[in-house]
Amino acid sequence: MQTILNKIKAILEYFGFGVCQYLGDKMGIKSSLVRLHFIYLTFITLGSPLFLYLILAFWVNIKKYIRRGISVLAD
Repeated sequence: MQTILNKIKAILEYFGFGVCQYLGDKMGIKSSLVRLHFIYLTFITLGSPLFLYLILAFWVNIKKYIRRGISVLAD
C-alpha cells in the first residue's frame, strides 16, 4: 500500500508541481516553499491562485515545446 502511495506522490510531483519547481528555481528558493504558499493563498482567497497556477503551467509547457522545437531545427 505504501509503495502505491509513493508512486502516486512521485507522479503528482513530477507532472503537477512543475510550476512550483520552475518558480522556485527562478527565485532561488525551495519548491516546497512555493507549493506551501500556493496552498495557503488558495485557501485564503477561495481558489483564485489556481487560475494563476494553470496559466503558469501552460506557459512553462509552451516554453519547453518551443525550446525543443528550436533544438530540433538546429540539428
